[in-house]
Amino acid sequence: MIQQSGAGGFPEIRVPAALTFAGLLAGFAVGIALKGSATLGPVLSVAEPMGSLWLRALQLTILPLVIGLVVTGISQTLAAAGGGHLARRAVGLFVAVLLAAGFMSALLVPALLAMFPIPAKAVAALSGEVADPGKVPGVADILNAMMPENIFAAASDGKMLPVVIFASLFALALTRIGAAQRQAITTFFEGLAGAMMVIVGWVLMLAPLGVFGLAVSLGSKTGADAIGALAHYILVVSAAGFVVLLGGYVLAATLGKRKLGEFARAMVPVNAVAISTQSSLASLPAMLAATRKLGVRESTADFVLPMAVAIFRATSPAMNMGVAIYAAYLTGTPLSAAALAAGVFVAFLVSLSSVSLPGTISFVISVGPIAMAMGVPIAPLALLVAVEMLPDIMRTLGNVTLDVAVTAAVDED
Repeated sequence: MIQQSGAGGFPEIRVPAALTFAGLLAGFAVGIALKGSATLGPVLSVAEPMGSLWLRALQLTILPLVIGLVVTGISQTLAAAGGGHLARRAVGLFVAVLLAAGFMSALLVPALLAMFPIPAKAVAALSGEVADPGKVPGVADILNAMMPENIFAAASDGKMLPVVIFASLFALALTRIGAAQRQAITTFFEGLAGAMMVIVGWVLMLAPLGVFGLAVSLGSKTGADAIGALAHYILVVSAAGFVVLLGGYVLAATLGKRKLGEFARAMVPVNAVAISTQSSLASLPAMLAATRKLGVRESTADFVLPMAVAIFRATSPAMNMGVAIYAAYLTGTPLSAAALAAGVFVAFLVSLSSVSLPGTISFVISVGPIAMAMGVPIAPLALLVAVEMLPDIMRTLGNVTLDVAVTAAVDED
């Protein structure tokens, strides 16, 4: 369902996450039940094209949507930073946390996958597409990719890193032109992003059918192996978000100068709302009440918290990098240090650009560009999106924790 009252002027999009998850389970059940039977062939002749077409439709929206969101997101962040000392300090902390979260995930997730490898049968079940293991991008390859000869050719080839960099430079350049021209261009990109989100919403409304088709095919080939792989994936990616959540407590205790017990008690009602709604925006009233309990000045909380909800998603770089790295391990894509650094950079920029949307939409907007910038095939994302409703709980918990922690830290200046 799409309405016209979303955050930041964007349309509000509601995605049938529970139905998508049900479609995944139903597809696995049908595929496993029909495995080896004469009925499987006719069923697959319908299910496989249905899943493939849905995946193509999903991929079609990524590039224009990311361009629109990066330009508008960076413009909003720069505008917020120009709002005085309090705003600059808050934005500075936002940037520091986002970059730290991305680098943390780039180190943590490969380490977790080394200690707890993806089961071999699970790799075969979820890989979707196998990369050439002989191609390891080095520093020179990454630098050349960042500066193509033709940005339009790079866009048509699906090279996301130079496109994101160009959009970022374009957004920075807008600050150097007249206010009238800047507003006109920003309005255009806001409209582009809004229209593309409507299309993404339409595509994701069909997610239960598309995921069902993909799951029938997988279930018939791999049995229950894919189900175990998805459980492994949820635990690994959620671990990256959990580390970010713990970082919120460290931030509140150090820069925020709050006692850990005091901070934990104040966060209990916030966490309850976050778990039940999986929305930072819906948790805003509870977060405001928590800052009052922590003794944060009302003027600080009333200014910083809404800004944090609008442009600061602390878990996004960590968990989105986790998804992209997991997809790389699934597909056998080698990841050099330069590729991981490129992923962190894109994860940071995209996190500034992802407005407060349901986790399924944010997943598509955010993870696709990161994976593409790292040279990771995005085919596995079509199934991983079906279980996003579970990691999304950790995303929201981490986000609201850091929102309150940063607000407390800013208030101590």
